[in-house]
Amino acid sequence: MQIFLKGALPLLVAATALTFPALACAQTKAAQAAVTPNGVIEAAKPAEWRRIDPKDLMVIDLAPDAKGHPRRVVIQLMPAPFAQGWVDNMRKLIAARWYDGIAVVRVQDNYVVQWGDPNSPGEAADTNGDTAKEKTLPKGLAVVPQSAYTSPASALPKDDSAGSDAYAPRNGFVDGWPIAGDDTASWPIHCYGAVGVGRDMSPDTGTGAELYTVIGQAPRQLDRNIAVVGRVIEGMGALSALPRGPGAMGFYTREEDRTPIVSVRLGSAIKDLPGYEYLSTTSDSFAAYVHARANRKDGFYNVPAGGVDICNVPVPIRQVAR
Repeated sequence: MQIFLKGALPLLVAATALTFPALACAQTKAAQAAVTPNGVIEAAKPAEWRRIDPKDLMVIDLAPDAKGHPRRVVIQLMPAPFAQGWVDNMRKLIAARWYDGIAVVRVQDNYVVQWGDPNSPGEAADTNGDTAKEKTLPKGLAVVPQSAYTSPASALPKDDSAGSDAYAPRNGFVDGWPIAGDDTASWPIHCYGAVGVGRDMSPDTGTGAELYTVIGQAPRQLDRNIAVVGRVIEGMGALSALPRGPGAMGFYTREEDRTPIVSVRLGSAIKDLPGYEYLSTTSDSFAAYVHARANRKDGFYNVPAGGVDICNVPVPIRQVAR
């Protein structure tokens, strides 16, 4: 279950057991005064919040639902040094308005929602019996090598380590993002709400034209095998609540079951978009927040877990005036 904070949006959820030896000692005054995670966030100082630049937001407007309600999904794009080849491609696709008119083509329970050109690859027959050709990609898209799935190990500072788990010897947060690593490399993590790039069989790495978001338990086995390029920060319900596809791997088998994507723009191009901030992951309040999630003991919890999975530490994000 996700608990939405007043003025804040949860991001990520999910997978294996993990301890935070450094953060477990961070029993700050904020944690003592407010022992629940929500209480710690509410007590966070204004200076501990960091603004997200609107140009780093990808805003997807889906077709309205059956009752005519608008459906908008806001994605924060992955910052440097991670996955920048794919992110640059996505910016070019947005600028070319290539995403406009594509659709959600796959919803697999406890796994992913995927969107892309319904007519790719090749050709498909539309409802009129005509031939619908796949969309032509804009020129200038990079072919990103598999080596770009990881970044230098130095991108995840050792003093920012959040311990180890079954997937990585080191886990931590970099500028508000959950990142894993070892002595040779670092890489983004597939947590709930993470956005990745669909691809064909290796060595193909995808262009960014086909994307997915995680809607189930964190599939960490995908880390370093597929590019993570962002995360949903608002409107997750518009994707996770879609009907599951009846075909193999959750693909829709009928055109009318797909959810059309009306438009995709950068946040800087949308006047009515609110501002967003995340709680600095180097702040005292974030350390207290992690401690509270790992050692919850209050009116509801009787037995503290003594540890927490990194994907079950959703980095707090809130709406603010733009």
